[in-house]
Amino acid sequence: MDIIQNFYNNLASEYDKLFENWQTTTKEQAVILNKIFCDNGFEKEAKLLDCACGIGTQAIGLALAGYSVTASDISTAELLEAKRRAEENKTQIHFEKADFRTLESTFSQRFDIIIAMDNALPHMLIKEDLEKAIKSITNCLAPGGMFVASIRDYDRVLNEKPPYSPPYIHKMQNGQRVCFQTWNWEGDIYNLTQYIIDDDKELSVKKFECKYRAVRREEITNILVSCGCTNVEWKFTEETDFYQPIVIAKK
Repeated sequence: MDIIQNFYNNLASEYDKLFENWQTTTKEQAVILNKIFCDNGFEKEAKLLDCACGIGTQAIGLALAGYSVTASDISTAELLEAKRRAEENKTQIHFEKADFRTLESTFSQRFDIIIAMDNALPHMLIKEDLEKAIKSITNCLAPGGMFVASIRDYDRVLNEKPPYSPPYIHKMQNGQRVCFQTWNWEGDIYNLTQYIIDDDKELSVKKFECKYRAVRREEITNILVSCGCTNVEWKFTEETDFYQPIVIAKK
């Protein structure tokens, strides 16, 4: 997991630049997730864990929406950034450093809802680690609990294996910011390089490197079912307004 920790530790102070307005995004995504929770019979009294919280994009938005939120991540730098942003937003979130393959060693309680958004699961580069992660997550669910995760649409991506993702271009006061990724494929593994180019008063170029495994929805569904989940379903952007497909699984 060193490559993942290094990637997010280095990216932590720059992560919000991937959004046109990070603060607005936290609120917009909380609305999307809240609807999913409500549609599946959960209310804001539900105990919620964001097990791949990053800088708090979903955790802080959900806390602002009234949920009791616990958040964990493997990156120390991102946790520090998330704590700072939680304080700025005057939210009460309990943070812990944790590998989501071994959540039970960190959390003794069981949660009604666990989320892992923004393509976190495909950091597991071998099937065995993906199985460990999903088993660990589902074991931390209370009976009747729900797991919600977003995954890049790899069923589509694997048909083409593109060498890059389309750029995001954000207007700035004196110029623009361009964010894009290049993807170097080795089978179903791809080496990702995230570029953040600030062309404002001065030109600044930063890059961050990591690896992902392009995992198909069927594989994730089968693992969830093998871990005792029922009613596994996938929701797509046209249904949710979220930028990635979302899997919903109940224990």
